[in-house]
Amino acid sequence: MTRFVLSRLISAIPTLFLVSLAVFTLIRLIPGDPVSLMLGDNVDDAAYAAMSHELGLDRPIAVQFLMWLKGAFQGDLGRSITTGEAVLPLVLQRFAITAQLVLVAVGLATVLAVPLGMLAAWRQNSAFDLGVVVGATALMSIPTFWMGLMLLLFFGLNLGWLPVLGYVSPFEDFGAGALYLVMPVAALVLHECGILVRMSRASTLDVLRLDYVTHARAKGLTEGQVLRRHVFRNAFGPTWTLLGLILGNLLGGVAVVETVFTIPGLGRLIVESIYGRDYPVLQGCLLFVAVTYVVVNLIVDLCYPLFDPRVKTT
Repeated sequence: MTRFVLSRLISAIPTLFLVSLAVFTLIRLIPGDPVSLMLGDNVDDAAYAAMSHELGLDRPIAVQFLMWLKGAFQGDLGRSITTGEAVLPLVLQRFAITAQLVLVAVGLATVLAVPLGMLAAWRQNSAFDLGVVVGATALMSIPTFWMGLMLLLFFGLNLGWLPVLGYVSPFEDFGAGALYLVMPVAALVLHECGILVRMSRASTLDVLRLDYVTHARAKGLTEGQVLRRHVFRNAFGPTWTLLGLILGNLLGGVAVVETVFTIPGLGRLIVESIYGRDYPVLQGCLLFVAVTYVVVNLIVDLCYPLFDPRVKTT
């Protein structure tokens, strides 16, 4: 097991380095100048040069990258150009809000979608199966921002059941915080359910065709026992991999949903830093997203043997 973990950790190192290099390079290609944005249009050359030197933007690109990478290893991602805040605490604060939204949404989507997909596969070609496939396809096809707007229009404006704008932390006021999270969580759950149902159904169909399932039925096991004992663990493997990809992607910042519902999460911070040409914040956010994605997929790899007995850790 130790060797398995070490191999995964070592393989993540070049990935993180290449991602950090790509993030640093691409951000420099964004049109606009943060110094001009901070000082305004009417600025003399001396003030411009002084600000550039203070921010380290007058140094060669390679030196800037190495300095930023060194600081990242030490937990120092710099300070925001626009607000002066330390980047790492700001990113962690916004990430905590995003994590509340994403973890609840992915958990609910998994609980709903995986059993539904398995039942649809078990009753293949029935009216129930057709309804599940059509519903899942429709949910996959609807953009999350449009679904969020429809939820706002119906439950927020027309019925007045839920608050339309704003955010309250559930740790400060659980009741009010839960109300503010209902619609954004619902928008994510509906969209991800469509993806997970299709994957769960497809992997279950593959397992149901295998010989050992036929043998289990021949031994006299009920369909419920066959599904629980012999189908679920093997069919859940591909869905578990997809869950890791979905979770890593959403934790990186559900910018559209957070913008629609005015939630001050990591995705919205990325959008704000792009508009403000805030290089340190944007670099810190994207690097944090990459690290989160790698860590989530590492956890998925480590847990894979628990769901698929064919996977070995040696």
